[in-house]
Amino acid sequence: MPPSSGVATSFSVPTRIVAYGRGEERDGERPLAVEMPVNVIYGDVPYAVMMTTPADLEDFAYGFSLTEGIVAGADEIRGAVVEPGEGGLRLVVDLAPGRLREHLARKRALSGRTGCGVCGIDDLKDIPKAERRSASGVTVSLSAVERALSALDDRQVLGRETRAVHAAAWADRAGDVVMVREDVGRHNALDKLIGALLRAGTRPEDGFLVITSRCSFEMVEKAASFGAAVLVAISAPTSLAVERAALHGLTLAAIARHDTVTLFTAPERLTVP
Repeated sequence: MPPSSGVATSFSVPTRIVAYGRGEERDGERPLAVEMPVNVIYGDVPYAVMMTTPADLEDFAYGFSLTEGIVAGADEIRGAVVEPGEGGLRLVVDLAPGRLREHLARKRALSGRTGCGVCGIDDLKDIPKAERRSASGVTVSLSAVERALSALDDRQVLGRETRAVHAAAWADRAGDVVMVREDVGRHNALDKLIGALLRAGTRPEDGFLVITSRCSFEMVEKAASFGAAVLVAISAPTSLAVERAALHGLTLAAIARHDTVTLFTAPERLTVP
């Protein structure tokens, strides 16, 4: 099924592969992930230009709006429409009355980045910080984490094709991967997933997040914005990510492999069957 934007998410280019030291050459083709500017617009006011993979952009509108603090929930968005624009796409988000004026009071200029957590911030006090709302009573078994990690590779369709995108996944508490979103930007992939979960009415206590990228503090803040209790990252976290996860009471499990996982915060949520 083509993406709702009507734009391909990958295309192939001719290549020449050269072996070091031996001078051997062969021609071939390589699929590339499409990276495209998307202008996020609330009402008729441009808010941000994000470099994204042009798929699941309606989901991105919902997730980005939540993690940016523009809305508190899906019910404050009346819809999102993808339109062609000059040199890219326009993502026009229709907010419920009253929300546009309130949230655009915090001016932020995001332009030309492939997802960005603090671009456009000109004062340290304005660094994003989500409200603490992680579900404290949630527990997830280590076997569920292992099950989700084992299933994730097969669910990364664009990643398998191009080896150039990040993935964010939602697994239920049994470890079954329910939903995956991919993007050239790791922040975008998580925003798309969170938006899809919001639109589906998924409750944060019903599962956990898995990301294939490095876990920086922005990824923790986005997870906390959704209310997730557990965030599993395949790569290592940064120091600020661990600090923020502890602040939010979020279980951060990282350096996740098929045989081990390292628990950095709130380890009591992960149980041994």
